[in-house]
Amino acid sequence: MSGLDLPCLNIAIAPLQASSPGHWATWVVQAPYPGGYVHHDCLWPEPLTQAWQAWRAMFSSQLASRGLPSALERLDLSLSETEGSYSSRLMQYTGIQLWQWLFHGSINTAYSQSRGIAMGQGNPLRLRLELRDPQLVLLPWEIMQPQEGKQAVSLSQQILFSRTTSDVDPLMPPRLSQTLKVLLVLGQAGSAGTPALQLEEEAQILARQLQHSGQVQPGGTGFSAACQVDTLIQPTPAELVAQLESGGYSIFFYAGHGIPAPDGGQVLLCPGETLSGTELAQVLTRCQVAVAIFNACWGAQPYQLMDDATGVMMAMSRSSLAEVLIHYGVPAVLGMRDSIADDESLCFIETFSQALSDRVPVDQAVAIARQQLLTLYKFNQPGWTLPVLYMHPEFNGVVMQPVEGRTELPTTSPTTQWHESRWPLAQLRLVSDPLKLWSLNGGLMRVGRRPGNDIVVQEPWVSQLHAEIICRVNLGGEVPSYFLRDFSRYGTLIASGSGWQRVHHQEVELNAGTQLRFGSTQGETLEFIIQAFPDGDTHY
Repeated sequence: MSGLDLPCLNIAIAPLQASSPGHWATWVVQAPYPGGYVHHDCLWPEPLTQAWQAWRAMFSSQLASRGLPSALERLDLSLSETEGSYSSRLMQYTGIQLWQWLFHGSINTAYSQSRGIAMGQGNPLRLRLELRDPQLVLLPWEIMQPQEGKQAVSLSQQILFSRTTSDVDPLMPPRLSQTLKVLLVLGQAGSAGTPALQLEEEAQILARQLQHSGQVQPGGTGFSAACQVDTLIQPTPAELVAQLESGGYSIFFYAGHGIPAPDGGQVLLCPGETLSGTELAQVLTRCQVAVAIFNACWGAQPYQLMDDATGVMMAMSRSSLAEVLIHYGVPAVLGMRDSIADDESLCFIETFSQALSDRVPVDQAVAIARQQLLTLYKFNQPGWTLPVLYMHPEFNGVVMQPVEGRTELPTTSPTTQWHESRWPLAQLRLVSDPLKLWSLNGGLMRVGRRPGNDIVVQEPWVSQLHAEIICRVNLGGEVPSYFLRDFSRYGTLIASGSGWQRVHHQEVELNAGTQLRFGSTQGETLEFIIQAFPDGDTHY
């Protein structure tokens, strides 16, 4: 699975400011079919509040020592006749409550149809959740499950789950190579009272496991990539920046301690030296790091302040380390929602890096590693729920360069009776420079910022895979038809008699002479042209 063209359903949640508290709006901001862009208003249910409070009291490292409040001990969690511990039943109950609240009404319809499209293509569905209220960021959405006995959403390899945000800088094309290059940074052990990390020993273990992940396993596919690991132990900020700029790394891995703060927190490097999330984001994006991983407490948690009026701790918007890095254009960030045990962390990173070296997309690699955590440390333990993956909305999850010799076939209609040599020559030409032409080869042309597209447009408003132009010939047809399919964030502009019309996540037919702009009215104008057939006929 390449990850390039997986169907994606992106759902956003935000409070309705004009309504009374507890009113929320959920809507689809990206769907694999035009009718999937739906909206649903709903109330926050009291059973979900009770489940979340009980979850925090049992599983949060900050609250677990206080025990369950007596009112929450009386929650009826008997989902069936199945025996089970209170912790496993609470985890399942909370996951079902989250699922039922989110996938309700038209949102559930959009999900079901998107899932059907993915299954029809033989692909997983990429499901991304955008939480536009900081209080929602705190919830364990990764444990959502549709009903008792069903798999949690973040464990499935058929539903690749991640969090995202649309408030992002444009994505720089990540560096793809045949070697998985990892920079492993071991930071400070923390202040007094914080459990000390055995940094030297952990660095050796992590480096050994990461490098082992790149070895071809017996019975494997033979497509695994080699893994190169460079290690920095308690570097200064200048040393860290210099290493990142010189190494060409695709993976940045930090193990140590972090401090929550409004600007993405602080990662502790050498004694007396820290680096904020905002500062770290600048160098990671500049060096085209594809994935940043943080084995640091609270890497995926927002900063919280006491509300003077209510005395309640309130989360600050876009303050977690993961959110800040994504905002500045890091393609993928993996952080921990709570503190994680060292053995669980080592298990996760070894399995995750092995999956990446096998050239699977980042979100699938996280699902594989999460499954391994659950297998070893059981469902009723929170370890498998702690990793939280954020992905940039334009990122397709691909970190490793595809194996040479593999060819992606064009997605032309199977009903065609035309041989490719009989197709007319269809081209896009630059209006400002008519001698600059791009031909539609094999019935498919891809346009976008990503290197490898047929037309590469390096403009910030152009998506990585912005659009496709395809050729179709139906049975009995004599003349092929051409269509533009838009996959982009900002849409494609098509000239008409009334001016420029925006096409967004739609498919439209192209005629000879149609003028296009990708993403913005500031972009270059291109014209779609159809040249002569091989027999000399022309069709305009």
